[in-house]
Amino acid sequence: MSIENPDERVRSREVWKRGLFMLLFAVAFGISQVVLNAVASVQVLWLLFTGAPNQFLARFGRSFSSWLAETAQFMTCASDDKPFPWRQWPDAG
Repeated sequence: MSIENPDERVRSREVWKRGLFMLLFAVAFGISQVVLNAVASVQVLWLLFTGAPNQFLARFGRSFSSWLAETAQFMTCASDDKPFPWRQWPDAG
């Protein structure tokens, strides 16, 4: 029977912890697809009735797409920074 190196145990724990966060963000990402479709549907209806895009929905779309990008970067290990709610919601600018 071999004794694990303490550094390996810590690293293994960090991998499992990140995997849990990735699973949670995968669920949130799936829910966000429903939100994105709803916002897009409302925006199309708004365009049909007013002839101009709803600026609130457009700003929300910019910040929401930034959150989606941050989430995808975390989930693919392109970034170690967890997205919202572990940091501030992305700015629409």
